[in-house]
Amino acid sequence: MLDELAADAVLLLTETDLDWVQVFEILPAEKLLVASKVPALNTELQKVSKLRLLDIDPGPTPTHEQMSVALLEAVATEKLKTGAQVIAIYNGIGGENERLEQVDSLSIIHLGEHLERLTAADLRKLDTQVPLETLRAVVELATEIGQEGREGKPVGTMFVVGDTEKVLSMSRPLNFNPFRGYSRKERDIRDARVREQIKDIAQLEGAILIRRDGVAEAASMYIDAPADTVAISKGWGTRHWAAAAISKKTKAIAVVVSQSTGKVVIFQNGMVVLQIAPFSRPMIFQRFRMDHSSDSSAVTPTSGMGPGSVRV
Repeated sequence: MLDELAADAVLLLTETDLDWVQVFEILPAEKLLVASKVPALNTELQKVSKLRLLDIDPGPTPTHEQMSVALLEAVATEKLKTGAQVIAIYNGIGGENERLEQVDSLSIIHLGEHLERLTAADLRKLDTQVPLETLRAVVELATEIGQEGREGKPVGTMFVVGDTEKVLSMSRPLNFNPFRGYSRKERDIRDARVREQIKDIAQLEGAILIRRDGVAEAASMYIDAPADTVAISKGWGTRHWAAAAISKKTKAIAVVVSQSTGKVVIFQNGMVVLQIAPFSRPMIFQRFRMDHSSDSSAVTPTSGMGPGSVRV
């Protein structure tokens, strides 16, 4: 597929070490990007000569989150350009009788559709306003909300990150602040448990304000920034206009999750700087078992099918 599609790179998400000599016999080292969420494995992979390793946060994050973060990291470190075509191989299926670390799925990703108009310089510019670690945590949370929704329903929301004092001066509460009275540690969005709680809060009307250090400051906030100087497409919804306006009037970065599409859009200086389309759920080819009877053999499916990437 690498040859046929003339793809720019292969992204491998792995949870186990591999025979890298054999891997490099199949895939050119300059075409291979590797990421792992297992800290001990990352330490070992750093010792492998020629291996281009991407730094992603450890922990039990969903595969589509890992993929989004890995792609962001690849663009930020200039290992990929935004128009690149990437073949991703990863564990997207799992199952009761399968080893969780098994690589079993493949996706073709065109970065022009997921990282629109983003360059490494743009990402570094974002980092000057909000630390990349905080931005990555917000983007991970936003993409997961866009992908999963909450309780089976799509959810739209907005995060405003950084320049919190000025943002507060240009907003007003729509409801009680659900973060009030909690310690800094209990509001740090880099904690997976906090992100899970914020998914519930994201169902409320209004924006969620996140400080530069990744601590959630307020929620259910009405953004009251003038949008008269904002020049974005009229096709955007009210959340997107509010996000563009607050990012224009402050040094904050605004992240919007579209309720209708699940797409994540990042605004800076009143402009769209990044769009991330939600990754589809993996497709599982039906597995078959042979049911033998005295007269004939019947082929019976034993699991369902869903949309998305295909099993290898």
